[in-house]
Amino acid sequence: MDHRFKTQNLLAGLQWFFFIFANIVIIPITVGEAFELNQAEVVSLLQMSFIVTGLACLAQAFFGHGRPILEGQSGLWWGIYLTLVVTSSAQGLSLTTLGGSLVIGVVISGVITILIGLLGIGPILDKLFTPGVMGVFMFLLGLTLIQIFLKGMLDIPFGNQAGGNIMIDLPISALSILIVLIVIIISIKSPASIRSYALLIGIVLGWVLFVILFPNEQSAIQSNSTKVNKLFPLGEPVWNTGIVFTVIIAGLLNTSNTFGALKGTDALLKVKTTKRDYMTSFSITGIATIASGFLGLVPYAPYVSSIGFLKQTNIYEKSPFIIGSLLFFLMGIITPIGEFFSLLPLSVGSAVLFVAYLQLFNSSIDFFKQIFLNTLNVYRSALPLFVGVVIMTFPASYFESFPSAIRPFISNGLLVGIVIALMLENMINWDKFGGQFEQKKE
Repeated sequence: MDHRFKTQNLLAGLQWFFFIFANIVIIPITVGEAFELNQAEVVSLLQMSFIVTGLACLAQAFFGHGRPILEGQSGLWWGIYLTLVVTSSAQGLSLTTLGGSLVIGVVISGVITILIGLLGIGPILDKLFTPGVMGVFMFLLGLTLIQIFLKGMLDIPFGNQAGGNIMIDLPISALSILIVLIVIIISIKSPASIRSYALLIGIVLGWVLFVILFPNEQSAIQSNSTKVNKLFPLGEPVWNTGIVFTVIIAGLLNTSNTFGALKGTDALLKVKTTKRDYMTSFSITGIATIASGFLGLVPYAPYVSSIGFLKQTNIYEKSPFIIGSLLFFLMGIITPIGEFFSLLPLSVGSAVLFVAYLQLFNSSIDFFKQIFLNTLNVYRSALPLFVGVVIMTFPASYFESFPSAIRPFISNGLLVGIVIALMLENMINWDKFGGQFEQKKE
């Protein structure tokens, strides 16, 4: 019986490992391309991502909230990084200046996150992130990330390269669409035991097909250079008020991931989030965020998508999560593994995550179901959603008339939409207006 229990834990731990891997591996690769890093630097980013992610997950399991929740590089932060690369390059800001300013902003955000935990501010902030705010957050985050993945699928380069005579690569795009369809079919039609491996199957199958169909294609980030900066690979620390301000705002909004992940697992794990849970969770996230600033990684947060993984696999115990996290950490300290995975085609990784993050739409709808909308109070959600989406479609040049200190923020539809939602939801009693409308109808 004990042997069977250990075997089940090991298999469940492997599932956690694959889930962590599928969510994390593409992030440093896309950041590497966006910041035009050479192959050796991308390998270093991957290794650091594996190591820090593994340690952060283990720290949360033993010293933090104690729940099986992936602590990984945040989707919100990821979207901010890649969006800033595009807007900053359009506004004449060099990649090294952007990277150096990100270092300062991320470290400050990490310190603030730790203070939020130690000072017990978590429950107070929790009240600000109402279902209306979270619905807007999930929807706009989904749009931001899907836009990134779609560019990767169509082989459209990121950052400074995304200009000039750029065209969609039809053969690579066709393969990406095929991978998307395969992963969706597996996710819908296959048994639950296979469904949980849909992302991994998509990566492996897509990578094999890519190598067979495009043998002459090389990773867009390959280089003969062997120079590696372990610290500050994106740029030495430098102060740019607009970037630092935008990053700090992003750090504050990133706290919504902690609230969503902890509250979302309360019912599944039959526990109640306590003040201590918030304190320890925010503190560990803050430490990981500070480390990511120095190492050039996308900062950290608990993954709300862990809720879907738990529901899909019914693995609610903590020990498999610890096994998966430990395996992921060990993978990071073995250099050849980092070198191998740095060659993962961006189009393949983007196609797989395109499917995974479509679920953010469902998460958004779940939050919107918790609020009452009608003709009088629909503005609470419509205004931040539509404004955020429209800003996302504007070229960066439209915002050159704004002062440089606020330009990176005001040109980011994700941040602007979330801030508008926070203001509207917490300054106006929309339920009162909704109730008045219902009374008039009667």
